[in-house]
Amino acid sequence: MKKFIIINNKISNIKTKTFVSSDKSLSIRWALLAAQALGKSRAYNLLDSEDVNSTLIALKKLGVNVTKNKNFCEIKGKGLNSFSFNNKTTINCQNSGTLARLICGVLAKSIKSVILKGDQSLSKRDFSRVIKPLNLFGVKINSKKNKLPIIITGTDFLRPIKYDELKGSAQVKSCIMLAALNTPGVTKIRAVPSRDHTERLFKFLKLPIKIRKEKKFDIIEIKGGKQYNGFDFTCAGDLSSSAFFIVLTLLSKNSKILIKNVNVNKSRTGIIDILKKMNANIKLKNKKINNGEEVADIFVRSGKFLSSINCPKKMNSRAIDEFLLIFLVCAKAKGISYFKNIGELRHKECDRIKFASNILKMIGIKVKETSNSLKIYGNPKLELNGNYEIKNYSKDHRACMMSCVAALALGGKWKIHDSDSINTSFPQFFSKLKSLGAKIN
Repeated sequence: MKKFIIINNKISNIKTKTFVSSDKSLSIRWALLAAQALGKSRAYNLLDSEDVNSTLIALKKLGVNVTKNKNFCEIKGKGLNSFSFNNKTTINCQNSGTLARLICGVLAKSIKSVILKGDQSLSKRDFSRVIKPLNLFGVKINSKKNKLPIIITGTDFLRPIKYDELKGSAQVKSCIMLAALNTPGVTKIRAVPSRDHTERLFKFLKLPIKIRKEKKFDIIEIKGGKQYNGFDFTCAGDLSSSAFFIVLTLLSKNSKILIKNVNVNKSRTGIIDILKKMNANIKLKNKKINNGEEVADIFVRSGKFLSSINCPKKMNSRAIDEFLLIFLVCAKAKGISYFKNIGELRHKECDRIKFASNILKMIGIKVKETSNSLKIYGNPKLELNGNYEIKNYSKDHRACMMSCVAALALGGKWKIHDSDSINTSFPQFFSKLKSLGAKIN
């Protein structure tokens, strides 16, 4: 039976301090690296979501000792390429593109075959972007039309590669880096800048990595084969999860919020920089370093006049998961906002350019869409009182949560289907909204 929620009331007067769920990207990367460490690793405040739990289940299928309790998750690794599993073991990545693409790199030296599959949404997504570099390493991958399910068979004779990652995909870059861990010699990546959590974790673990910044690219060199020991890690709050409350506060009257202990890695803070350019009142407080990552409290206050933006394309990779929310803010801003070179959004859980275009038109906002761009004609006086129904978005968790923010900030009567999609990344989303005063049925 499909699940849905009903929202019939706007929210206002948000005045609170809060925490959000921990960072999904870091939680998955910790687990994959802990599984290849030598000895015991513990993660505190690991995200409890479907994507992370799918990762832990996958590692258990590969013979890794994983235990989890309310205080921490513990993984006992036996070193690089130490997995023990039957040939043609099947791993279900469910909805997690991060798991599916990164584990391909982890399996590069496993000579037994693994079958990777996913849910209906993940099975539509392109895997050629990781298949191509892994083939260069010597990994064999069988697939139909470069989509899941795929059969991946590693090799004992991995060879280092030179590769240009031109899409700005942190998943592709991380897949290559994880394959390079098991590869003798030096692997070189010339990558369009994107999230750098994997690079930071490599540095935190003192793995042989060199990074050089050029004008348009990061040059990354990894010397493979170095074993590393188990490590403890504490996951801070997720900026992508925080973004829903940042935007809800900005668009709600007489509101302010302090979101505590959030990862504010500069490769992730594009939404904050973009919203500041639109005149949003956002401040970072109590900055510190945690496990090689920047952490801070995020303060947001509503009330400022929001202006449109011609978004610099260099910000795209730093806001890739938050664009739906940014588009929503543009709907309420004065003037015409323009986003270009955002075609990557068509390859997420759903086509997020099409979804944004449809929902904005539905609420009365003029939109011009191309294959790679979006133009939004904002209306600062936008208030809703009609009936709105959101469905058929491939159970994209971010599309669902953005729709909830639209309903609570703009008004109207909303029916939002597939509400269980939030379990992918933020299972506490609805309870957190209710704690702020939202009425959700």
